[in-house]
Amino acid sequence: MKLTQICQEIGIAFEGDDVEITGLHTLNEATSLEISFFNDKKYLKELPNTKAAAVLISEEFATLLPKTTTALVTDEPYLKLALASKLFAYKIETKGGHPTMGSGCDIDKRVRFGKDVVLGDNVTILAGAYIGDNVTIGSNTLIYPNVTLYHATKIGDNCIVHAGAVIGSDGYGFAHTKMGEHIKIYQNGNVVLENDVEIGANSTIDRAVFGTTYIRRGTKIDNLIQIGHNCDIGEHSLMAGQSGIAGSTKTGRNLILGGQSAVAGHLELGDFVTIAGKSGVTKSLKGGKTYAGFPAIEHREWLRNHVKLSSLLKRKTSS
Repeated sequence: MKLTQICQEIGIAFEGDDVEITGLHTLNEATSLEISFFNDKKYLKELPNTKAAAVLISEEFATLLPKTTTALVTDEPYLKLALASKLFAYKIETKGGHPTMGSGCDIDKRVRFGKDVVLGDNVTILAGAYIGDNVTIGSNTLIYPNVTLYHATKIGDNCIVHAGAVIGSDGYGFAHTKMGEHIKIYQNGNVVLENDVEIGANSTIDRAVFGTTYIRRGTKIDNLIQIGHNCDIGEHSLMAGQSGIAGSTKTGRNLILGGQSAVAGHLELGDFVTIAGKSGVTKSLKGGKTYAGFPAIEHREWLRNHVKLSSLLKRKTSS
């Protein structure tokens, strides 16, 4: 789609060279064929180095863009991003097709396939599963009943996806108008499960806004777990039931997330972090440590604080 046409569709005045645009991406990952956006000062350092063809940006910061990037000036860059995302949304269709399959596959007759699905060797898919357009599933992977794999999802070798899991559903993303209306940001990325991953029953993993949500090699996810869009869950991690991670959080390898614990979005957790059950992580954490409580702090400190609190309560009761 031409840049002039996009600007017309989203209501932005355009001046500059007209180019063909293939999609949207972040400031540091956008190519010369993509549009990006800027609405948070913590990404200020990325502006001079972006390779984006154009950036949705307020007038205050437009001069910081490189000369090769067109400034699309607006006082609502995030809202305009939402409007632009719809222009590049994948077209959902009911038409299906027959998958390309390796040898030894066992597929129930009640499985529904989209178009251009590719299966490796010895893939087993049980009744009621839906495998969307352009999905790939690696060899020796087992898909249990009523699993849904949205379009463009990639599943590695030796994976297990348990009943009712949904991989690649839309991330929870909305821009807000000045009147408080919520405008959908279309999620145009995908989800990748690397090799040897196991996903528990009725768990959900959201597709990326743009780019990819990653579940890295060897990670095991329990039942009833939510992972937000654009997360990157490190290798060999363990997540216990009813825990969740909000969007765009990146974890190191061997994360252990206790039951009913939660991690806020846009954080980084180091390697070998353990989060105790029912804890709430609100800031990035260093690796190699155990954390507990809300907001989550080092476990030993949490225990000391708990002892002090109990002592104070006993004093008040005795007085």
